[in-house]
Amino acid sequence: MAKERDLEQHRLNDVAQEIDKQLQKAETFYDKAHSETRAVESNYIANTSINTAEVDDAMETNAEIQQQRSIVARVTETENIMAKTVGTLKLLRKSPYFGRVDIIEDNWPETLYIGLASLQDEAGNFLIYDWRAPISGIYYNGTLGKVAYPTPNGEQTVDLQKKRQFVIQDGQITSMFDTNETVGDEMLQYALGQQNDDVMRNIVATIQKEQNQIIRDTTSDLLVVQGVAGSGKTSAILQRIAFLLFHSREELNSDQIVLLSPNRLFSSYIADVLPSLGERNMRQVTLAEFFSARLQGLIVQTLFDRYEQEQHFIGQASYSVRQELESEQIVSLIDDYMAQLSASDIHFVDIYYEDKVFFGAQEFQAYLATLSTSYTIRERISQLQKHFMQVLTDRIESLQDADWVQTELDNLTDQEYQNLLGDDDLEETLVAENEDSVISLVAKRYLTKQWQAIDDALYNNFYLDIYQQYRSFLQYVMQQKNDEQAEWWRAKQRRFDLQLEYHRIDLEDAAPLLFLRDELTGGGTNQAMSYVFIDEMQDYAMAQLLYLKHAFPKAKFTVLGDSEQALFRQVETPQALLNKYAQGFDAQKPALIKLNRAYRSTHEIMNFAKALLPDGNDIVTFTRHGEKPSLRQAYPETIVEVLNDEVAQLRQNFQTVAILTKTAEQAELVLEALRRYPEKVQLLHAMDRTRTANVLVMPIYLAKGLEFDAVIGYDVSQSNYPDDKAIGLLYTLASRAMHALHLVTIGPVSPLIIQVQNTVASSLLVQ
Repeated sequence: MAKERDLEQHRLNDVAQEIDKQLQKAETFYDKAHSETRAVESNYIANTSINTAEVDDAMETNAEIQQQRSIVARVTETENIMAKTVGTLKLLRKSPYFGRVDIIEDNWPETLYIGLASLQDEAGNFLIYDWRAPISGIYYNGTLGKVAYPTPNGEQTVDLQKKRQFVIQDGQITSMFDTNETVGDEMLQYALGQQNDDVMRNIVATIQKEQNQIIRDTTSDLLVVQGVAGSGKTSAILQRIAFLLFHSREELNSDQIVLLSPNRLFSSYIADVLPSLGERNMRQVTLAEFFSARLQGLIVQTLFDRYEQEQHFIGQASYSVRQELESEQIVSLIDDYMAQLSASDIHFVDIYYEDKVFFGAQEFQAYLATLSTSYTIRERISQLQKHFMQVLTDRIESLQDADWVQTELDNLTDQEYQNLLGDDDLEETLVAENEDSVISLVAKRYLTKQWQAIDDALYNNFYLDIYQQYRSFLQYVMQQKNDEQAEWWRAKQRRFDLQLEYHRIDLEDAAPLLFLRDELTGGGTNQAMSYVFIDEMQDYAMAQLLYLKHAFPKAKFTVLGDSEQALFRQVETPQALLNKYAQGFDAQKPALIKLNRAYRSTHEIMNFAKALLPDGNDIVTFTRHGEKPSLRQAYPETIVEVLNDEVAQLRQNFQTVAILTKTAEQAELVLEALRRYPEKVQLLHAMDRTRTANVLVMPIYLAKGLEFDAVIGYDVSQSNYPDDKAIGLLYTLASRAMHALHLVTIGPVSPLIIQVQNTVASSLLVQ
């Protein structure tokens, strides 16, 4: 094997030399392109300032500007291409490849090296194949023997003779081994044994067969990924995005992909994965941010806010109303409400301009009443919108020659006047030398600009009082309930009114309200989005998922999560989730992929975590060993000393230590307990985007999707985690730890931990 290793290192050296040669050439081209872009941009700025007072000068300037714009666009594109080439080569230079496969195809032997990007020499020979290339699927999917991979002409079969894996650092092979598996245990042991840092790493060197199925699926319109904690589902999804961008490069760009993240911290944590694969990041947004953007002016309650409020109390009435508002049946209920609306039931508001009513609510109401009831209410509102936009246009036309408009034009500066005249009609109007037509054009543009806010209000249906309409919808539901339930909905209506006074809205109201608004207006859809990814699917209500489907009607959906980590709602089986989603989404090609093998945590930590679950035996743990989770007793008077001691112990061996609490209030208590700790301690909130310390404190729900070298579970006591409702919390807490898990209880320990005491190192289990 030593001789083999020498040969591989010799080849690696040759590849590194080729990368250096291409990198030097690419950097030269990039510098040249960059200089050319700056020069063209400077020339463009100079040309746009040419005098446009004379007719001939103006016409010539206009043509030159269009030519300059074209040149700027071309040289900028060239610079961007070269920048990407330089970035890719620098990426390859650190670790050119991680895998090798030897195949026989059509009686012809070939050796392929797999890396983050393709590399060819001057003769066009492939030195490295991109991991996303169809033929690279052999590395991930095949064991030795006959293996098939897709080609444009159909499936091709090859004979896989050898599969070799490398760990390369700074141009040196530090580890090399042959395997018959997708990725051998030795490779995984190396990757998983690394200390955690502030960002998620890409996993292309250690993608497993099941993860590869997720990554390369291009046919499913609904892909549901159920993955146990630490199974690599989020990493696989990010590689899936990179693969899709590679696979459909001509039709797809990152702006056509959106990822619904659980929180801002998670968004920051995964932000470097796609750039590390040479791709630009997709759009990321939390559910509350998405709803807030669509309900401009309102702050939408987050899942975390709701969870914290309910730690104190939630009544059966509030819970029942929420269940109905967040169910898939709410869509049918809104349809029923819409079907029985009359013109007089629609709520309007005035549209103002400079503190005066421009179009009044009564005008809208009166016009709607004139429209035939043979049209649906949505069609009548659409006709109303077109009518008043035409009224606005007619008003602009009729006032072009008004004295007050001419006075306003006389008060404009030369530059303001020139800006209104613009470029597009300049040549035609000036050549005609018709002064009146020029003045009319400027007057029309002046009024259009002044009343742009009115046009926007009409275009965006701001004349509808959607909040009063939603209040009426709640009234409609109330009327269909018995006396007791009607009182529940009356309380909901009062709660909605109260929140609205503070420009807030409960999460449960957001999707139904938006459905109602879009049903009335026929809007709310984004036709350009091609893929939507939803992480932590178990935390989403069906109404919220259905609204996302409505908002992005042409997108394929990938939803992923872990049903065992349902902190905010009832646990459902993966198959039940798939069936429910497939029906609700009207999916033609739904697929479910389960990832049951946990890689993040040591065997001992995962044994504890899965023992908490009723079906924990279904989880397969990866055999990377460490110490059993420990349990330590504390009391109110000793908790400060205990926490400081635990953090100090763990920081001797690990980079990141996270203290996870049940609530935000408890996180504040922990921060206070550690205020004299000699190192920086960061308390993380839902709005935080970055980690700035190695010792972190946060509620469990903010840690979802994240991982840490060591975790301290704060106050795992009987009073804090009393019954089976807390299983998901403890499971999530434990499965955040990669290498060490220390549990601290204040008083008697949770009965959930007593039931699995054989998986805990400490014999101190206080009954």
